[in-house]
Amino acid sequence: MNALPLAVFDTNVVVSGLLKPHGVPGRLLDMLLSRQARLVYDDRVLREYFEVLTRAKFGFGEESLRVFFGIFPFQERVVAQPWCHGQLPDPTDSPFLEVALAGGVPLVTGNLRHFPHGSRGPVEVRSPADWMAEVFGGG
Repeated sequence: MNALPLAVFDTNVVVSGLLKPHGVPGRLLDMLLSRQARLVYDDRVLREYFEVLTRAKFGFGEESLRVFFGIFPFQERVVAQPWCHGQLPDPTDSPFLEVALAGGVPLVTGNLRHFPHGSRGPVEVRSPADWMAEVFGGG
């Protein structure tokens, strides 16, 4: 049996997936829920997911949140080191690169401009469509 594809999802991918379940990010969340892929995360990433997804402006229902957060016992938790591979436009994005580096996995984001090439270090940064095409053969 092949190992499941692993990646770090930027928060925008999760938000987009919950808002538009039929789009590529929604399909990626379906892959997580059906255990065809796994997230790599740490406490900071999980905390950001929670802080953003529980904002009233999104209006995500309790059931959607329960289902999403219920996947974490089946995901890959890592301990990441501080980012030292380049300055990001928004330093608060660094945990996502740190976790991707610690897990040896790509970062999947809908905001590629937040992770300029010179600031990514050895981390591969992919759009949701590119990552889906790469690992699942479609997007």
